[in-house]
Amino acid sequence: MITSIHGILQTCHPDHVTVRVGGFGIQVFAPATTISGLGETGTEVELHTHFHMREDGIALYGFATEMDRDAFEQLIAVNGVGPRVALSLLSVMDAPALYKAIADEDQQRLGLAKGVGKRLAAQLILALKGKLPSIVPAGTISGVPSGKLQTEVLEALMGLGFSSAEAQAAIAKIPQEQAMTLEQQVTYALRTFSRS
Repeated sequence: MITSIHGILQTCHPDHVTVRVGGFGIQVFAPATTISGLGETGTEVELHTHFHMREDGIALYGFATEMDRDAFEQLIAVNGVGPRVALSLLSVMDAPALYKAIADEDQQRLGLAKGVGKRLAAQLILALKGKLPSIVPAGTISGVPSGKLQTEVLEALMGLGFSSAEAQAAIAKIPQEQAMTLEQQVTYALRTFSRS
């Protein structure tokens, strides 16, 4: 079982990275929230991993935190949820935000992930509610505004044509030391796109 990988970030793609370990380049699939926080290629990175083996092949999935990896493993244990959908969910929100959405039975929030419709969102809530840790701090989650405001900012950015991964990455850059309205947060997020 490969539970972590430590090496040099060689390449970055929207859904995976290549990490150089010794003389090998290892492909690691990861959610956008993890990839956006890895930094520039050539830097040293460490990912918590899940080794996934199926009839049609094997794959390694990497996450910034053990909690995100645990959430991924909980998700793929749900009937009808494969690694692709689990990564899509964790690209829109990190583990604490996912746990909160399930605890709050927030189908709309879960539905922001690509491939998750109302039926699957309801199935996730039914399968996981009460089985996940309740460790959500009040106010913010991993530096990202939580709850309804975050959902509204995400929806506004996606309505402007940005992907959920791009929107999530922009929201993560919004400073949390000051209270900002929905309009102010959307404006700030749009400025991060113009700077990048």
